[in-house]
Amino acid sequence: MKRFTRFLARPAAFAAVALSLLLGVTSCASTSHVGVTSDFDHSVNFRAYKTWAWYPQQQTDTEGGPARGYESFLDKRMRAAVEAEMTRKGLTQVDKNPDVFVAYSAKVEDKQRVNGGYSPFGYPYYGYGYGYNRGLNQVSEYKEGTVIIDFVDAKRKELAWRGMGEAQVNNQTISEPEVYRIVGSVLGSYPPGAKQATR
Repeated sequence: MKRFTRFLARPAAFAAVALSLLLGVTSCASTSHVGVTSDFDHSVNFRAYKTWAWYPQQQTDTEGGPARGYESFLDKRMRAAVEAEMTRKGLTQVDKNPDVFVAYSAKVEDKQRVNGGYSPFGYPYYGYGYGYNRGLNQVSEYKEGTVIIDFVDAKRKELAWRGMGEAQVNNQTISEPEVYRIVGSVLGSYPPGAKQATR
């Protein structure tokens, strides 16, 4: 125990431990957070929606493949995740005459993040003889998955609700766990006024 205390007493060792803990927390946060936004038609009574169906013109290959006669893996994941969440919300999927149509889009884009000149302790590198240096800024690349889910009023043929979720993903496609996490977060804000689900 005394050796460990002496080890932490060294400035370099303390900084190394703090940096490793910070990076661990940051990496977990970056892969788990889903940014969700939504908008809706304020004249719609969402409690009246009891049944739903897929939008008839829903494209079946969001990953841009040349064939239209089959679904991509991402499409299958999206449909399974949406269907599970709709059931959880008490809406029944039907083949004809639904109250609302559901459509979605999903994509992955390459993004860049600029990390400012901050120390491992969360404060900028100024004072204490260091001085702020713009050269400390680092640009990191990552992949961002975006999912948009639309509710279209079947009678009026007008958009009633739209939810969008964005999250950092690991590959050029959105994996099954990531699809369920993003879709669950997006539909967690439906109906309007619902408490956001934490995932």
